[in-house]
Amino acid sequence: MTEKCGLVAVVGAPNAGKSTLVNALVGQKVAIVSPKAQTTRTRLMGIAIEGAAQILLLDTPGIFEPRRRLDRAMVAAAWGGAQDADMVALVVDAERGFSDRIEEMLDRLKERREPKILVLNKVDLAKKDALLGLAARLNDRVAFEDTFMVSAATGDGVGDLKAALAARMPEGPWHFPEDQVSDATDRMLAAEVTREQLYHQLHAELPYASAVETEKYEERRDGSVAIHQQILVGRPTQKAIVLGNKGARIKEIGRAAREELSALLGRKVHLFLHVKVRPEWEEDRGLYRDIGLDWVE
Repeated sequence: MTEKCGLVAVVGAPNAGKSTLVNALVGQKVAIVSPKAQTTRTRLMGIAIEGAAQILLLDTPGIFEPRRRLDRAMVAAAWGGAQDADMVALVVDAERGFSDRIEEMLDRLKERREPKILVLNKVDLAKKDALLGLAARLNDRVAFEDTFMVSAATGDGVGDLKAALAARMPEGPWHFPEDQVSDATDRMLAAEVTREQLYHQLHAELPYASAVETEKYEERRDGSVAIHQQILVGRPTQKAIVLGNKGARIKEIGRAAREELSALLGRKVHLFLHVKVRPEWEEDRGLYRDIGLDWVE
């Protein structure tokens, strides 16, 4: 069979389920998932294989109204991710339906030349009689080549979507080895896993006032890896939240992150977490570079 390889930019509003969908298409976890909106901060590529096709899935930050520099960088990454794509997949939360934010995205998508498909996600939670109406309304606004109704969480419809994406990929050699599932470095993956645990365990207590920086990533002779990370927060009160009573919360965050990293990396992980107050961390150019975002004025 002739090899095929192409890039699909996965765009949508925050919490539409883009990362869950990318993970489902790849067949394993490559992007962090959280009930929080705007969990994905950078462009992360998941690599899915279907037959002779290698599908490069660009999981982009949710597109929202930017207020801070970090917000602007995330939105720029989302739209920038679609620049060189062979296809754009707009993911819409079918349960929430139409919104002003989706309307704005449709206006932007209309101007783009790339082939576009519509993915209605979370159909297992949506009212069935509203799905066809929503699909029709969205297709009236943008000339989508096809519409798919899926539940990334349950896997329903994901196989059909994956097969359709594979069929649309252009002929060409694969860009990555067959066993590679993401372009993220182990350092970046480690930071993302710890950040996911911050979201899961602190919920609304620490909305977006934190970042995780992998300072050291050391391979040990016994095959294990030692990872030293800084959790950056803006205020001393936020540091107290992350540490918890007598350090209980930071220990639990470290335990859960270490277990997941050990499973993902296939080796023993020694994880050392430190919490640092850095009021202006969102103005650190180096941090933007480390998490894969461009500096946006």
